[in-house]
Amino acid sequence: MHPLATVVRKELRENLRDRRSFLSALLIGTVLMPLLLALLVTLTVRRGQSQDSKPVTLAVVHGERAPNLIADLRQYRIEVVPVDLTESAARAAVRHQLRRVVLVIPDNYASQLAQGLPAPVWLYSDSSDAAAGADVARVRAVLAHHGSQIAQLRLMARGVDPTVLSALAIQDIDVATPTSRSVLILGTLTYMILLTMLMGGLHLTLDATAGERERGSLEPLLTVPVPREQLIYGKILAACAYMVLSLMLTVTAFAIVLRFIGLERLGMSVNLGPHVALQVILLTLPLVPLGAALMTLVAAFTRSYREAQTYLALMLLVPTLPLAFAGLMGLRPRLALMAIPSLSQHFLITSLLRAESLPAGWIALSVGVTLTVAALLIVAAGGLYRREALLG
Repeated sequence: MHPLATVVRKELRENLRDRRSFLSALLIGTVLMPLLLALLVTLTVRRGQSQDSKPVTLAVVHGERAPNLIADLRQYRIEVVPVDLTESAARAAVRHQLRRVVLVIPDNYASQLAQGLPAPVWLYSDSSDAAAGADVARVRAVLAHHGSQIAQLRLMARGVDPTVLSALAIQDIDVATPTSRSVLILGTLTYMILLTMLMGGLHLTLDATAGERERGSLEPLLTVPVPREQLIYGKILAACAYMVLSLMLTVTAFAIVLRFIGLERLGMSVNLGPHVALQVILLTLPLVPLGAALMTLVAAFTRSYREAQTYLALMLLVPTLPLAFAGLMGLRPRLALMAIPSLSQHFLITSLLRAESLPAGWIALSVGVTLTVAALLIVAAGGLYRREALLG
């Protein structure tokens, strides 16, 4: 048998013997990640529905000074709760999250309104409280609507058509499809796929050099009459096999789980059928040898198994960093960005989820550059194995 195939078979067999590590690296990640995403999406759907249906509780100080405003608030399902708070007490109540929103009607509200002047209202909220953001937005919208109605009545009382103030009649036209809207929630899907794929080969790449060195089996292994680079190439191929298996299981699990999360209740639909899932796997495959070679290189530079674990845990973030930068900088897919491994796969997978066509040039550049970088890393790993310093 060819020495390379012998090394691959040996690594695959040894990794299967450690069943606990195999199951934790391969199966737990591929099961937990889809379930975690499904749980997060389900909670998001339920929270969105509950926010639309439940009334907002608004604490109002001196609501008797603005009866029409209070009636308008209640008309839009805002539950008005009368409270007696001073200015400092209102600030403290919101700051300490005793109240989400507090509306104060000053004593000059009615007089200003009667004179045709802007009537002041004080709205206390905490911009750092993300949970109260939706409630504050609803209260602001109702207050703005009430103020707009009063302004129109003032113009009509003076014989002026209120429409003269509307220089533009904006008509919002949303061209998004239910499939493309689902990307708003499934934006982290690529990140989870890449992470679980790398975790599938993590244990084997850790053991390839650092584990062999710590057990004292690396030196006898390097004395066998086989070119040293073939030893590391075989270990990388074995890691690739487990990463491909992890990738296939992860994408399949996502395709199954996402059918039952109920995005249709938010006007969205998931485009991850069998054909699209196969395309996602094929587009991600070039990252498999790149990730395996990169992790093997890092493990070969370490001096102990524990040190290798530390560095490889950080290396798991490297392929996902371009995805974070893309989100922060608002990058849009274009041909030049297809030359960045992992980022190009993210854009291509996102386009698939949006049911958009993929330009052949984008796919060719993404696959070509990713495989080229992978080949360079594999050659570098082979060169590292020819150095005597590898034994530590």
